[in-house]
Amino acid sequence: MNKKIRTDAVDHLFDAILCLKNKEECYSFFEDLCTVNELLSLSQRFEVASMLREHKTYLEIADKTGASTATISRVNRSLNYGDDGYELVFGRLQD
Repeated sequence: MNKKIRTDAVDHLFDAILCLKNKEECYSFFEDLCTVNELLSLSQRFEVASMLREHKTYLEIADKTGASTATISRVNRSLNYGDDGYELVFGRLQD
């Protein structure tokens, strides 16, 4: 993991997220924490990652999600060279 993001503040945020118990609590917390655009951007990146794993083309992904090719490329780089966080979550979602 990137050492630059390992801070007490980020730890505190992650502890807060981990204490959420259901989707409704997530909606409440994230609506207070993020702007609408920030939350939509995060969800868009997650959707892009999912579609990349399904071997969709950049054009298909851009058409469905509205993501720019730069965003798609950034997510693709994370999937290929990142810390495997996406793979961890996708694996757990399948269980």
